[in-house]
Amino acid sequence: MKVRLLFFAASALTLITLAGCGSGEDADLRDWMNEQRSKAVPRVTPIQPPVPYVPLAYTEGRSNNPDPFDVDRLLKSLLPKPGPGDAVLTQFEIECNQRRKEPLESYPLDAMTMVGSLYRAGIRVALVRIDKLLYQVHMGNYLGQNCGKVTKLVENEVTLREIVRDGTGEVIERPATLQLQEKTK
Repeated sequence: MKVRLLFFAASALTLITLAGCGSGEDADLRDWMNEQRSKAVPRVTPIQPPVPYVPLAYTEGRSNNPDPFDVDRLLKSLLPKPGPGDAVLTQFEIECNQRRKEPLESYPLDAMTMVGSLYRAGIRVALVRIDKLLYQVHMGNYLGQNCGKVTKLVENEVTLREIVRDGTGEVIERPATLQLQEKTK
């Protein structure tokens, strides 16, 4: 019984000693944190004011009225203005934004499988399967969600040129391929 009481007393004394050890370090840490907070200066970049909208005057019957569906005018108003350090749009990217999207541009390239190719009227055509449906792909068609234009069709491969933005925000053109997938029995 004495041994247990002595062991209990020693344990309690050890816990009390350990509890008091950390208080000095904690105060040093708090002082350092307060000092760092007082030194920190937030940096806020000013926001550019919005460009005011100026409507064009329209008078019925005049021949010099601007065309409301002018593609160049629409692109200038819709596309963001390049600032310092921003990427400038390439001609290929502008063409891609001006045209009507083709049906195969709504699917990612990973969902497409090239299953064959054939000649039709002397022109090579690739057969691409998406969701159990076959599509004919010709030279110049667009595939995938990155404005991928078919630049080369050979017997076992479709080569595309895609437009993507890299990690720095620059527009780059990169090659992509769809290769023939043969099923093994």
